[in-house]
Amino acid sequence: MRELEVVGVRIELPSNQPLVLLKEADGPRHLPIWIGAPEASAIAMSQQGIETPRPMTHDLLVSVVAALDRRLMEVRLVSVEDTVFYARLVFDGGVEVDSRASDAVAVALRVGCPLMCADDVLEQAGVLVSDDGTSSEGEEDELREFREFLADVEPEDFDT
Repeated sequence: MRELEVVGVRIELPSNQPLVLLKEADGPRHLPIWIGAPEASAIAMSQQGIETPRPMTHDLLVSVVAALDRRLMEVRLVSVEDTVFYARLVFDGGVEVDSRASDAVAVALRVGCPLMCADDVLEQAGVLVSDDGTSSEGEEDELREFREFLADVEPEDFDT
């Protein structure tokens, strides 16, 4: 397992499909995960420290866990199948609950727990970027397309 950091939410153009961009904490790989608009808003709001007057679904989950005197220890991205990412919420006492990756990321940001990723998920879906900004053979086109996408993203794309 490798620890990931949340880089942010992006909007892929021209499809306007949101994605969350994750990065290895101690490595060069990035992991883009296409997500739904509500989850993109929840992740962006959490990163920006925006609090709503009433709890959103992810806030409610965090409150319920706390009310039950439990603690979320970490979030794990455990597999990817046909571009669908699977995650688990790992609680104190060893209890694990299956989750969509986007929901797991939103909850992890709210509680400040580590976001971990299985090595094989990074090998399958990660984009390897070296120190000089080049990718390994076979990933050049995907990396070029990804860089072009990032170059076109504006802060206004993240407005909720």
